[in-house]
Amino acid sequence: MNRGVVASPADRLAPRTGATTTGVPLAFNREPDPRLRDWVSRSMVAVAEGPADVTLEGYLCNDASYLRSAVDVDWIAMSREGPVPVRDRTILCGQHTRSWKLEYRGGIKVAGLMLRPGALRSLFGLDEKANADCIRMIEETGIPDAEVTGLYRAGMEPAEWLQSLEDWFADFIARKAVAPPDPLAQAIELQAFADPNIRLDDFAERVGVSPKQVQRVAQRDFGMTPKQVFRRARILDLAARICGVADEEEDEILLRFFDQAHQIKEFQTFFGVTPGAFKRTRSNLLTLSLEIRQARRLELLERIEPGALRPWMREPILHAAA
Repeated sequence: MNRGVVASPADRLAPRTGATTTGVPLAFNREPDPRLRDWVSRSMVAVAEGPADVTLEGYLCNDASYLRSAVDVDWIAMSREGPVPVRDRTILCGQHTRSWKLEYRGGIKVAGLMLRPGALRSLFGLDEKANADCIRMIEETGIPDAEVTGLYRAGMEPAEWLQSLEDWFADFIARKAVAPPDPLAQAIELQAFADPNIRLDDFAERVGVSPKQVQRVAQRDFGMTPKQVFRRARILDLAARICGVADEEEDEILLRFFDQAHQIKEFQTFFGVTPGAFKRTRSNLLTLSLEIRQARRLELLERIEPGALRPWMREPILHAAA
């Protein structure tokens, strides 16, 4: 799929689950089913029709582990262990420490569950640090792929597919009977959304634990240090703003860096390009991924109501799922 790769302009994809005001495809994403909320932070389904004879190029950079079912399209996802071909498969994706390239043909057709920090380990037995920037086929955890990928049926509406995935996962959680992930990990994540420039000692004091305990939980449930978690949050907020899927009134996003040189250096670490180059060649696929994160972030910070029309959307989210 390396031959004839082109960037993915919006006019090559026909969105079915929502779009930005400029026509870039979005996922239908929302709070998960109440049965899942201790282990899942967001549920999503994205469908956009695209050419089967053209290879498009995008990027992913997620600050959470994911369960994803991809059907009817061809993916080649890069990972720390090399390229991973995916078609009609369900995969488990570890958290990202940087952006990774994804080539795809036939558009986008994926349903997924964003896992809370620590859920990859508690539910699937996969170590967060060992699986950072990696992709695992779901059968590697002892779950038959057909049991999950087979939930999709031809002609199924996106919202119906997502509900089927949530129903399966609720049953899986009930059968596993495992405790929810550590609340301290959730507090670290919420802090990353609210103010990733906080000092570790100040955060530890705020939540009533020692800095060493914060370090231990972050390493276990994020696969990285608290400093790395907060650093990634700063960059992803900036990337979302550049992609047009952030609250434009949040000027503090730009003030989280010491100066422009610091901003450029940090950005290049994650995306391999300067913010200016990123803006000129930004990926539709990455925009879709970042929008899921930003929608959840703004809801958790109570800046928008769940299900409300987001500043960057063309139409209300519930209309997009119809």
